[in-house]
Amino acid sequence: MADKLQAQRYEHKYLITEDVALSVRDFVRSFLVIDEYGATQPNLSYPVHSLYLDSDDLRLYQSTINGDKNRFKLRLRFYENRPAAPIYFEIKKRTNNTISKQRGGVKREFVREILQGAFPAPHHIVSHDPRQLVAVQNFSKYILELGAKPKAHVAYLREAWISPHDNSVRVTMDRDVRCSPEPEARFVTDMIRPASVFEGKIVLELKFTNRFPDWFKQLVRVFGLAQCGAAKYVDGVTELGAAAVTYAFALPEKPVVPVNGKSSAVAPINGSGSPPVTAQAPNAAAAQDT
Repeated sequence: MADKLQAQRYEHKYLITEDVALSVRDFVRSFLVIDEYGATQPNLSYPVHSLYLDSDDLRLYQSTINGDKNRFKLRLRFYENRPAAPIYFEIKKRTNNTISKQRGGVKREFVREILQGAFPAPHHIVSHDPRQLVAVQNFSKYILELGAKPKAHVAYLREAWISPHDNSVRVTMDRDVRCSPEPEARFVTDMIRPASVFEGKIVLELKFTNRFPDWFKQLVRVFGLAQCGAAKYVDGVTELGAAAVTYAFALPEKPVVPVNGKSSAVAPINGSGSPPVTAQAPNAAAAQDT
């Protein structure tokens, strides 16, 4: 399945309540369709997990705090625990008001060696698309330049609406946004003592590749929306406290909370280094752009 990546786009973000989110859902039905990954899921949403990398002095975090016009983030995105499920290396750049993304899927068995400094090769990559190899190689260069390491695990439930005609317009609503320190790159969906981000509010994002659609303007006006800078990694680390992700530590054997909010016990990595298998997201979600 082709990756539905909006390589360059604009995005406006808003924090809304659940009541408003349900009304927004009814509004966007007239223009967009629910994406295939959420269509069969509870509340039309599927889980998304991102492991963010940063330098030990949190340079990427600080670039957002400082309001730098040109900045980027490094994240490893995954959707489930299956050993065969790939990990997606993503570089998300902001240049003034424009967002650009590079993304490449890596076979899970090669992720650790790339994080440890191995230069990505074609056999590491899931797709034969050369752009994905270039994306992962660029990611690897940033790792070396920054000394970037795993810092934080961000998870949420995504409801995504897409245009039935092209990839120029997307609307997403992200619920139950959580963040926990993650220095080990475990790539499991369970989270240890996650902090709730945005005080339980839902992150609404209006994404478009050309001009701001007229019906987007109508949506903003009808619901009285106020644009904000909701950045999941930055707001998550701020909620945790920067010290929580700055220093390496051993993860305690404490209760964990998956993104669906149900408690479970910590599932340790087994002797082979492969993560345990727990609840799975739809396989097709791995191709979804966010």
